[in-house]
Amino acid sequence: MPIDPSYLGHSFASDTPYEVGREKIREFADAIGDPNPAYRDAEAAKALGHPDVIAPPTFPIVFTFAANLPLLAELGIELRNIVHGEQRFQYARPIRPGDRLACAVTVENVRPMAGDDFLTTRADISAADGEHVVSAWSTIIARPEPDAPEADSGEGR
Repeated sequence: MPIDPSYLGHSFASDTPYEVGREKIREFADAIGDPNPAYRDAEAAKALGHPDVIAPPTFPIVFTFAANLPLLAELGIELRNIVHGEQRFQYARPIRPGDRLACAVTVENVRPMAGDDFLTTRADISAADGEHVVSAWSTIIARPEPDAPEADSGEGR
């Protein structure tokens, strides 16, 4: 079922702020294999002009993906039918330990192509005091629901 284009411009806010912790930053840096000491060592980060360690640039995916889930549910898009198409970030400042980040997701584009739907959202991420921290754009490709598989006869096993 195609995505309803009337959702263009609709916004959905996250209910709970995401609390950034030093350990979460380190775990994320480890998971993506980035050895940058600014993600683990406060002194290394201070030498670069930061007050504390900073998060890797792609860190917001940790909570922006979750912020997109209510939208996907409302649109009737099943996770098993999506492919990640594109991601980009525009920073006002780095993410730091102690940040309590709120996220508002806005539908920016809906485009059908070759039987699939391309959905682009923008997540505007702000600190608890309202300071804008980063915007994250995500494009997913929503594939149509596959036909129900035929019953397995068990032959050939």
